[in-house]
Amino acid sequence: MQASPICIPTVSSDIDWDFCFHLSQQAKIPAYQRREELCSSSGSGESEEDTTAKEEKTTVCVSLPKEKLAQSQKKIAQLIKKKMNTQANKELIRCVILSRIIFGEEHWKCAQAAASLAYGYLTLRGLPAQAKKHAESAKNTLLTWKGSRTSNKEKKEILEALVMLYYTLGVAWLLQNRGREAYFNLQKAERNMKELKELFKGSVRKSQVSEKDLTIALGRASLAIHRLNLALAYFEKAIGDVIAAKGDKTLDLVSLYEEIAQIEQLRRNHDGAIQYLQQAYSICVSLFTEVSPQTAEASALLAKAHAMSGEAQHRDAVEIYFIKSINAYQATLGPTGYETLTTIEEFCKWLVQNGEKQCLMIQILLYGSEHSKSRDTRDLLNLLQRFEITLSLGLLRRKLKCQIAFCVLCSLLLLVKRKPPYKIANNKANLLITKILDHKIDLSTLIAMADQRQN
Repeated sequence: MQASPICIPTVSSDIDWDFCFHLSQQAKIPAYQRREELCSSSGSGESEEDTTAKEEKTTVCVSLPKEKLAQSQKKIAQLIKKKMNTQANKELIRCVILSRIIFGEEHWKCAQAAASLAYGYLTLRGLPAQAKKHAESAKNTLLTWKGSRTSNKEKKEILEALVMLYYTLGVAWLLQNRGREAYFNLQKAERNMKELKELFKGSVRKSQVSEKDLTIALGRASLAIHRLNLALAYFEKAIGDVIAAKGDKTLDLVSLYEEIAQIEQLRRNHDGAIQYLQQAYSICVSLFTEVSPQTAEASALLAKAHAMSGEAQHRDAVEIYFIKSINAYQATLGPTGYETLTTIEEFCKWLVQNGEKQCLMIQILLYGSEHSKSRDTRDLLNLLQRFEITLSLGLLRRKLKCQIAFCVLCSLLLLVKRKPPYKIANNKANLLITKILDHKIDLSTLIAMADQRQN
């Protein structure tokens, strides 16, 4: 079971940020000077009344950005809840601009806002390059303020910002397949998290980055640098934390069990992988019932795990879980659904690769038990093997077309009765293969053939 490749969206520039940045860029004038310029009145002579009025005006000018900052921070949470990620990211940009106006560019509050923006680019927009850019811009300021004398409240916020910053850098590097850089930054996040827990006696609630998130990221980074035992330890810890917080039947465990099973397979501990996937399957059954896409996916993974063991005693389990998966997919997504056809194809490949004389099971899976089991399975296997070679050579490039053609071929061989003789069925199968290879049968025709045989 291989991990799916990660698609990384990239952008050459960020229009929203550039626009707001240029509006706020004022030659790095200190914040108090900008406020004075903004609120100053013309003329050199000032009476006492003028001075008082100026002070009141300055107070208004300062309070206005603070109010807008509070409004933006509140609005961010609302937008994220509504899954309006792009709008939420724009509010994060606005928070950076307002923080510069209120606190100045070198203040830790401004760096904190930049770290939040970086985290937003990562989690809301899926843009690791932009996330790294803003995280790096905030790092030095936060580290400088961390080393200075600050109150415990300020130190807590700075440490939380550093955890978020290094977590963002780590995951961004991980998304760009740079495992070493990812692990290096995530270790720094872990150290700051530890310091935060020591400062507040183990309590890190309400932090943007949870301890579970950080542990999972460290596990993935460890896997990326091929430190399998370390990756296993991190995922075991994450699973333990989730069970302690939410119980052993929470949906959060399913993806963790699937990932740790992958690690066990890489360690060639197939029994361990099967045990974890069995737990994931049990959770899906309890939460979604046996006939659901989620349970079908878990069942297919469990079938593949049994198949990967290569041991004879697991063959029955392979068939059982493939059949459960196919039945669940057919019931929920239909017989021509992508997942249905993919799972059928994988099951057929396993049957062919293992030389089993059991391809007649496809008849039961696709069309029920009413049809006659009159096919010569040896010839069927030969034809299926020939078709598999064709697929591996890349002569059929459209995956869905290949899958439907594969299933139609199976059904053609399985459903022709003894009259006319099997030789005719064999000739029909060979003719079908030839037409597929010559691209003389299009997708709609193949689907129609499959529908006709179902009816």
